[in-house]
Amino acid sequence: MKLLNLQRRMARAVMTPLTSSERMRPAAPNGRSMRAVASEFIKPNDRLTSFERLEIYNRQYWFRILSSFAEDFPGLRAVLGEKKFDAVAKAYLTAHPSQSFTMRNLGSKLESWLRKHPSLAGSRKNLAFDMVRLEWADINAFDGKAEPALKPEDLAAADASKLRLRLQPYIHLLDLRYPVDDLLLEVRDNDDVEVASNAFDEHRKRKRVRAVARLKPSEIFLAVHRLDFSVYFRRLEREEFVILSELHKGKTLSRAIEPAFRGSSIDMEERPSHVQRWFHAWAALGWFSKQGNNSGSS
Repeated sequence: MKLLNLQRRMARAVMTPLTSSERMRPAAPNGRSMRAVASEFIKPNDRLTSFERLEIYNRQYWFRILSSFAEDFPGLRAVLGEKKFDAVAKAYLTAHPSQSFTMRNLGSKLESWLRKHPSLAGSRKNLAFDMVRLEWADINAFDGKAEPALKPEDLAAADASKLRLRLQPYIHLLDLRYPVDDLLLEVRDNDDVEVASNAFDEHRKRKRVRAVARLKPSEIFLAVHRLDFSVYFRRLEREEFVILSELHKGKTLSRAIEPAFRGSSIDMEERPSHVQRWFHAWAALGWFSKQGNNSGSS
């Protein structure tokens, strides 16, 4: 048996979902006996059969990826509850098993997959969608690429009609309907604090999730960014969000600003000072990349 073929067969067997009692399934996905499958590429020893040796890897694979998935999405777990979250995790990881050297990529397809299977999220699906988007943006912002940053003084003499600004790759702009940023921070705080009763802690989480789920959906604009090796959630005004989104699309500075104030409640005479304040803050945070600074035509 060639090495590549052996690796593929081993991977298929190891990634086979466990039974409800967390044991290896007696039959492979193609219907063959798993004991027969195991005997073809794993030798027994004086203590364990081929099947039992393969089962060790099978169980450890699933225990590890389920644990990692839960660590990456504590907010979704709080929204869905333990039982529904476990069902989502197992179904998703069966459909999209680990295919990367790092488990940080486990949730890369979670949002699109969950939108195709909304019934698994129950009545809180819209809240769950927002939370998944935030948690995946948080993962990407944490270790996303950082480029040399423009400073406020670099923008002072720029020609707005020609300047194109590129956002740092680790920044993610989210338009949300629920305050999942506040909810996720509370969930994390509760997870980090030792409490006398886990039951009390879970009750507090459920109460907070119910309160958020009952809120009337409203527009929330958020930037997920990194500063000094920590990820932060920064609320944005609608106009800020539009400008940054247009810049991210490659628009020049002047063309990015124009649509931001259509229908805006900000008085005309106050708009220049708002734009100046926003750009100073963004540049101070290092949100613009020097590699994206050019003066090409629009």
